[in-house]
Amino acid sequence: MKKSEIRFSIALDDNKVPEAISWSATDAGPDIHFAKAINIALWDREQAGTMKIDLWTKDMPVDEMKRFVVDNIGSMAENIVTATDDKEMANKMRALCKELSEYLDKQEQTQERL
Repeated sequence: MKKSEIRFSIALDDNKVPEAISWSATDAGPDIHFAKAINIALWDREQAGTMKIDLWTKDMPVDEMKRFVVDNIGSMAENIVTATDDKEMANKMRALCKELSEYLDKQEQTQERL
């Protein structure tokens, strides 16, 4: 059986706030990659529930964090189709992404005028 590993490294400041996030994966080559945020969700076999890790660096801008969340919802819409073929649920999630993206676009336009 082939095994694959993903490793995350989090550099924390004195207050335990992430300053840097790096990751590497056996299937992504030898390079170390850097991120401003990570969102990991696991379905715990024993608890039959979701366990999550959400981390972001102090240099992650608020507008990028909001886009990151919308992108995650869109990704989950694709995942639900692949995993369950539930197109209705995926379409509802996509509609939410569209609504949230329009909301963020309006926010950005308002900030640009200031």
